[in-house]
Amino acid sequence: MRRLAAALYEVALTFWVGGLWAIGYLAAPTLFATLAHDRPLAGALAGRLFELMGWVGLACGSYLLLFSLLRFGAISFKRWNFWLILLMLLLTAVSLFGIQPLLAQIKADALPREVMESVLRNRFATWHGVSSILYLVQSVLGLLLVGSTLRGGAR
Repeated sequence: MRRLAAALYEVALTFWVGGLWAIGYLAAPTLFATLAHDRPLAGALAGRLFELMGWVGLACGSYLLLFSLLRFGAISFKRWNFWLILLMLLLTAVSLFGIQPLLAQIKADALPREVMESVLRNRFATWHGVSSILYLVQSVLGLLLVGSTLRGGAR
């Protein structure tokens, strides 16, 4: 059972961090390049992918924290992997439950115009920038976590 739990740790970590990089740095830019003639559609599709990745992050991050707590107990709080996972999980929650709904509301308030053609353009751009920075931080933290795990940090 211990091996299965450790294997699931590695799968969850791979799925979460790999998904962050695949969606954020491959799929989303490809959508915007391919659908250059329809940026609102590209944005809607990318937004949905980021939302799904947020739910994946919540599930995987929760498992990773639980695994660490059950495996190492109170020592988990002294391990920097635990704090990386917790920070990534918090950033995921802020994005999923704070920033993404805010961006959706700004888009809705801009109707019937597209948000980038409305007076809300600057507000949307600012929050989109904040979201992008948080995503980049999550992605880099994920790489640090993977590197640490490859060196035996989760075992």
